[in-house]
Amino acid sequence: MASARLDAAFEYEGLVRTLLLELKLRGRVDVATPLGRRTGDLVRQALAGAPPGTRVLRVPPSPRGRRRRGFDPVVLLLARGGVRGTGALRRVRRSDHGRAGPIAGGGQKERTALERVDATIGTLRAVGVHGRDVVLVDDVVTTGVTMAEAVRAVRAGGGRVLRCVATASVDV
Repeated sequence: MASARLDAAFEYEGLVRTLLLELKLRGRVDVATPLGRRTGDLVRQALAGAPPGTRVLRVPPSPRGRRRRGFDPVVLLLARGGVRGTGALRRVRRSDHGRAGPIAGGGQKERTALERVDATIGTLRAVGVHGRDVVLVDDVVTTGVTMAEAVRAVRAGGGRVLRCVATASVDV
């Protein structure tokens, strides 16, 4: 299976890390504009050479994060970067046997790398992508597990991932 290219607007360190944490943990939406501009530029670059009808899909936040913040950081970052009309992958709950059910444990930050992989596989679904090209967008890529799951979901839905874009990425 071919890999998908990831372009990140920033490295997840220093001031950028601080700004993203302020946005996501403290609701500082005022910091989204400088971060969103470069993210939007990368999305537009990905779309520039893409076939007509290419969809931009964002990775949704966890339900817990969405409730806590009251907003989706990726939606805000893209809007501040001038990118609108995006769709989102759907979060699905699964049991260890792949059936709908609760996911045990806390948030990703409290998990080991292997626990993150186990907790993430099979949790996203792409709808309406069959035969379509897609650009995936997330705010932060740390281990790459969530973005890999997003790519898997698009491919399972019959779509083709042209590019992955993140506001920030840890150099792994």
